[in-house]
Amino acid sequence: MINSENLINFVNQTPKSELHLHIEGSLEPELMFKLSKRNNVEIPFKNVEEIKSAYNFSNLDSFLKIYYQGSNVLITEEDFFDLTWEYVLRCKKDNIVHTEIFFDPQSHTERGISFDTVINGIYKALKKGELEFGITSKIIMCFLRHLDEQPCFEVLNHALKHKDKIIGIGLDSSEKGNPPQKFKRLFEAAIKENFLTVAHAGEEGPPEYIWDSLNLLKVKRIDHGVQCLKDEKLVKILRQNNIPLTVCPLSNIKLCVFDRLENHNLKKMLDAGLRVVVNSDDPAYFGGYLNTNLIETSKALNLSIEDIKILIQNSFKSSFLDENSKKNWLNKI
Repeated sequence: MINSENLINFVNQTPKSELHLHIEGSLEPELMFKLSKRNNVEIPFKNVEEIKSAYNFSNLDSFLKIYYQGSNVLITEEDFFDLTWEYVLRCKKDNIVHTEIFFDPQSHTERGISFDTVINGIYKALKKGELEFGITSKIIMCFLRHLDEQPCFEVLNHALKHKDKIIGIGLDSSEKGNPPQKFKRLFEAAIKENFLTVAHAGEEGPPEYIWDSLNLLKVKRIDHGVQCLKDEKLVKILRQNNIPLTVCPLSNIKLCVFDRLENHNLKKMLDAGLRVVVNSDDPAYFGGYLNTNLIETSKALNLSIEDIKILIQNSFKSSFLDENSKKNWLNKI
């Protein structure tokens, strides 16, 4: 078993990449409260402590309710800049040298916030992070899968004007009852525009959703994917093709995908030769950023330093960085 101090030092000091982070999910209670006052937006909480106590969920849907409530305080470009900048500062603290973040434009455009306002605020903060701290980044635009496919084409058209900022598209929100095939035409259109594709699959949904994400949506990465072990043939395909699985352990516990961290299947996925990556998902809501996820998971599953090293190496191998940048970081680990 790893000495706790050695574990913490190793995780803190090793450069890392994060590939599954929803920027709206990094909205800390303090910032939510501050922005609600700044923008005169009413939220159902009297103070920061009330917001913190509301961050209790029984499943994905109950989490999404408070998640979308929180998004209501984001109005101006400055708000999206401040939100993203707070995450950049966290990256600096956690020694995250590269991040590929998700954002949900439909959470904002449906409230009358312009697409340009959202993407420009996020992008400016990330560029400042690169300038001041050398933290590189990519932006992935996600579609909300509980909505219909047709309105998503309008969002995709907005993204075309920002191809210099947005590298890919993804699929998130309520998985159950919203299979990947629902968005097949949308993803085909995005691929024609040279966007990379990823998708949330196999978190609460069945292994079939992972199959369909690979075969119908042509994704480069599976976000979550923890249900894959229920299908041996799928595991074989994922392993043979080195398909990255961006697992979010603390999120899985908070949303009751697993009852306890000790019962998470991440170690089994690693032992099966799968390309697993640890990430924080929606860290403000799930009680831990990347380093906390790595440290807590390592303790709970009795991971070795070698296991943690592989997880961190996988984060760079699975990124959309160019090959030279990947090699440079892998050499430093």
